[in-house]
Amino acid sequence: MDDLDTPVLDDHLHLDPVNGRNTAAVEEFADHGGTHLLVLNKPSWGLGVEVSDADDFREVFDLTVDAVADATEVLDGRAWPVLGVHPALISQLLDRGYDPEEARDLMQAGLDVAAEYVAEGPALAIKSGRPHYDVDEAVWAASNDVMRHAFELGGEVGCAVQLHTEGGEDFTEVAEWAEDRGLPRERVVKHYSGGRMAGPVPSVLADKEELEIAVERGEPFMMETDFIDDPDRPGAVLGPKTVPRRVRWLLEAGHETAVRNAHVETPARVYGIDTEATLE
Repeated sequence: MDDLDTPVLDDHLHLDPVNGRNTAAVEEFADHGGTHLLVLNKPSWGLGVEVSDADDFREVFDLTVDAVADATEVLDGRAWPVLGVHPALISQLLDRGYDPEEARDLMQAGLDVAAEYVAEGPALAIKSGRPHYDVDEAVWAASNDVMRHAFELGGEVGCAVQLHTEGGEDFTEVAEWAEDRGLPRERVVKHYSGGRMAGPVPSVLADKEELEIAVERGEPFMMETDFIDDPDRPGAVLGPKTVPRRVRWLLEAGHETAVRNAHVETPARVYGIDTEATLE
């Protein structure tokens, strides 16, 4: 596959060193012109870890940090870990007998550990959010408390926060919560976003129609596949070659400015990374 002559970043992808394709998926991404990855830890239960205290999250995070090191070996650029607590964990904990406040406290403790990994070096950013499905008021309130705690931590350690939330286009209130806690809204990323977004920076799922909207808006955005690396769901949500293919499609349509926005300028603004200088 010919080189795309630009950094190509997938802003949200999972690798599973226990059950999944792991580095083979990274090789597929690289073979199609992909150069940089942000690798999100899979939910703890997806890696077979039952969390009962903060230290249990370390096993999940360490697996991801190791997978990222292996990924960097096969990329022309590099990969970075984004670590945190999947918001659906609250439902898992409730099923195990926790009340919403106890679940909130454990999840916030997990985020404290993730922030430690950022502060000490291996991780680039934090992941948090709130359930994307209906929950009762107590669970919603507890989940928002968890997310706001992530913003506080991001402000303290100086890193971005990626959000997994319900769908929608207006998250202005959420961005204001971040700013109230010392985290600029341009360092809040809405993962699995469409092309329109108010508040955070959209990480747009690499769907042609949504990308066309993002390109036309001309605002900061990034691109992602949300590849899950689950052998039972190959190619879900999108396969690892999708972002490089969409970059090629955008370049063929003359959208060099948008590609630079998504793969160089916005990652620099949000995460403080230089996808050009880290290319071999």
